Amino acid sequence: MEIWQAVVLGLVEGITEYLPVSSTGHLIIASELMGLKTPEAKSAVNAFEIVVQGGAILAVLGLYFPRFVSMLRGLLGKDNAGFALLVNLMIAFTPAVIVGVLAKPWIDKYLFNAWAVIIAFAIGGVYMIIVDLRWLRPARFAGPSGGGKELADLTPRDALSIGLLQCVAMWPGTSRSMMTITGGVLCGLRPAAAAEFSFLLGMPTLLAATAKALYDNLQEAKASGGPNFIEQLGVTPVVVGMIVAAVSAALAVKWLVRFLNRQGLTPFGIYRLVAAGVLLMLVLSGLVTFSK
Repeated sequence: MEIWQAVVLGLVEGITEYLPVSSTGHLIIASELMGLKTPEAKSAVNAFEIVVQGGAILAVLGLYFPRFVSMLRGLLGKDNAGFALLVNLMIAFTPAVIVGVLAKPWIDKYLFNAWAVIIAFAIGGVYMIIVDLRWLRPARFAGPSGGGKELADLTPRDALSIGLLQCVAMWPGTSRSMMTITGGVLCGLRPAAAAEFSFLLGMPTLLAATAKALYDNLQEAKASGGPNFIEQLGVTPVVVGMIVAAVSAALAVKWLVRFLNRQGLTPFGIYRLVAAGVLLMLVLSGLVTFSK
């Protein structure tokens, strides 16, 4: 992998990971367009696309470090609000662990294809527009007194509902951020609070996915006697990709919170509908094949 290719994938990951547009779908498209998924490099590139999420993890850790300190203090019995937030995050995270383990073989077999992603892009676009018009827009214009709940008001039942919606994002092209942000909105959270909970929930989710991808690739390399993805792609591209992802994700997160408060989700819904059309043309032209 060339350095410029790692930069492109890092930018795509960082910008799209926390936006409700599907980072997985965009990474697959970018890799295909750059011709990275050759038969001999496909497994390594697939692993890179997941491990580069480590940069996005670092971005949220830096931006919301006080929240993590609060949760740590909660574990020590010194911060009740921090402990409640930690419990809610674990509740929301649990469904994805269970469904992920049970459904991954089926997802890899039946949903990792261009048509599944196109359908997810399109349905997700319509879904976000509906949520924005029906629930988010009234909350945005309600003012400070009626704008919705804060993170401290989130209940375990709310957290479970968000976690169940996150499972839908296992369909490639759906977007974890889309499901968790809209889940927070449907539970009554303010737009900014819904986005923050989505970012925080992404930490254990992305960390688990990154660790599993790294472990699987290392085990595959060990069993076959071949190189792992770092040896195959090079240390420098992997490090550069993660650094670029971290910086771009931090900028994207700060921008998204402001944007949601002003514009809501409809622009992202429109973007997804346009992206579905563009992806359809790319597939029909043969430029994107979505091979796995």
